[in-house]
Amino acid sequence: MSFSSAGRHVERTPDERFTALADWPYEPRYVTVGEGLRMHYVDEGPSGGPVVVLAHGAPTWGYLYRKMIPGLVAAGRRVLVPDLIGLGRSDKPVDPAAYTYESHVAWTGDWLDQLGLTDITLFGQDWGGFIFNVHVGLTPDRFAAVVASNTGLIDPDFLATLTQEQFAQKFGAFLQWREMSESPGLTVPRAVASALSVSGDALTEEDAAAYGAPFPSDRHLAGARQFPHLVPLDDADPPASMLRRAWAGLAAFDKPFLTAFAEDEQLTRSHEQALQARVPGAKGRDHVTVPHAGHFLQEQQPDLLVKAILSLG
Repeated sequence: MSFSSAGRHVERTPDERFTALADWPYEPRYVTVGEGLRMHYVDEGPSGGPVVVLAHGAPTWGYLYRKMIPGLVAAGRRVLVPDLIGLGRSDKPVDPAAYTYESHVAWTGDWLDQLGLTDITLFGQDWGGFIFNVHVGLTPDRFAAVVASNTGLIDPDFLATLTQEQFAQKFGAFLQWREMSESPGLTVPRAVASALSVSGDALTEEDAAAYGAPFPSDRHLAGARQFPHLVPLDDADPPASMLRRAWAGLAAFDKPFLTAFAEDEQLTRSHEQALQARVPGAKGRDHVTVPHAGHFLQEQQPDLLVKAILSLG
């Protein structure tokens, strides 16, 4: 269905697109964020259990965590998996200008506030980390521990020191992905399958259908297509000021902070050492290199990732 919110056209993926998905029996839940946008999430496990938030990136949705939710629930965790606005079962503004780094932080902040979550163990991958790591830096008291997996946090001051050649060398894999993402023939299932193929894995037809389910038309894809363009390439405002404040908070975050980067990851590899070196809670930890896995490592090594989360308490 289509509707208007704050003067913007919004698409809402029909519920029937999500029926009978493989290994996805979870009841949909919603909160309204921003100016009338419905944000979807899954909430499984004991209501009084330790809270784990699994934050996905682009262009996936909560389905990416279907292999991890059961193990965490079996360990007594309350597991929450939000869909970012523009992805999954969450609402999808049609105008690309609706999607900014700041808007995603505001929407996810609304979600955290409305659910009243505290003592969170965060698992953030890709944009799930780039967005939720801002919350860790700005509201550290809300978080008990963090697993940063194939993700990071952009440092605008560091970007300002790089020459064009240095930038291209350090972020070459991302620049290639951004160019590829603009291809009109690229679909979400193809993007996921392409990432898995780096490690020699493939996507089943059932899983490909599930990754494509949120996007029945081109109008539903605006948010997915915009993500590669939200990565700051310099130190300009916005969002530089927000990121500086977040880094200041991370630089004082002394609770458990673990990195879990895949052996075959390229897109975000440059952030791994920065997180380990600059976040106090990362010092002295046995950081994880996830074997036989690439960017969407939740598909390939879910049990190892569940073990990493549970290792933090």
